[in-house]
Amino acid sequence: MDWSDLPIFLAIARTGQLVKAAQSLEIDATTAGRRLRRLEQSLGERLFEQGPDGQSLTPAGERLLTHARAMERTAAAIGRGDPDGPVRGTIRVSVSEGFGTWFVSRHLGSLADAHPGMSIDLVANSGFLNPTRRETDVAVLLARPRRGPLLTRKLADYSLRLYASRDYLAAAAPLTITDHLKNHRLIGYVPDILYAPELRYLDEIPGAHEPQLRSSSINAQYRMTVAGAGVAVLPCFIGDADPTLERVLPDVHIKRSFWLVTHEETRHFGQVAAFVDWLTSLATRHRSDLQG
Repeated sequence: MDWSDLPIFLAIARTGQLVKAAQSLEIDATTAGRRLRRLEQSLGERLFEQGPDGQSLTPAGERLLTHARAMERTAAAIGRGDPDGPVRGTIRVSVSEGFGTWFVSRHLGSLADAHPGMSIDLVANSGFLNPTRRETDVAVLLARPRRGPLLTRKLADYSLRLYASRDYLAAAAPLTITDHLKNHRLIGYVPDILYAPELRYLDEIPGAHEPQLRSSSINAQYRMTVAGAGVAVLPCFIGDADPTLERVLPDVHIKRSFWLVTHEETRHFGQVAAFVDWLTSLATRHRSDLQG
């Protein structure tokens, strides 16, 4: 057996699709398929079954996966070398758009200063990469995952409040908890394409009506709020960071949590451990910014 074919087997097992596995390894799908067939021929067993959604492991594939993962962990331990030496390598981190743009990215330079041999890919968008399939090394999610070979801890609680620009408040009708925002234009998410149920806030705001201005992007919602287009629910680490915005209806206080997730097979990798330690410390130091 050619041992160099095992990383391709592992990638297909994790992603469930030959094309995605090839992309993760930066090779073409034809090469990945040819090397998988070579591995199957050398073992004399079929490792995957082709289904409508991709490749699924056969019993022989399941057996090989156990050994291949053990070999991968051993190789990673060798690659780490001196545990007290400099951290090297690339780490991919998946976070929500708002948290990545307004919190993580503002401080990321300090991590790069501490570990100059480490490269960080910050994926901050509407949606998350899947740590179970090894699409990302670390994910910060809005809900605790219920299954998968993952290690999960609560990173921090955070708060959301209603915000409006000073110009909007000067021109609009007075805002009181009794008017239930009925005389004000709301800004919010597009309800049928929410990427996480934790982004549903309206039921927690007394008398809130459907937003007239909607976007899947929290940054777009923020921009509309700054421009005086209406009232929006924003995380306090966004709304409080802009002096042109003011909190309105202080009795409205929404609480959510961030969950820090890593794959059990990579949690001891130097770059993963370094990032997790850095982000945990950062969230602790800036708890007041997150909780508003």
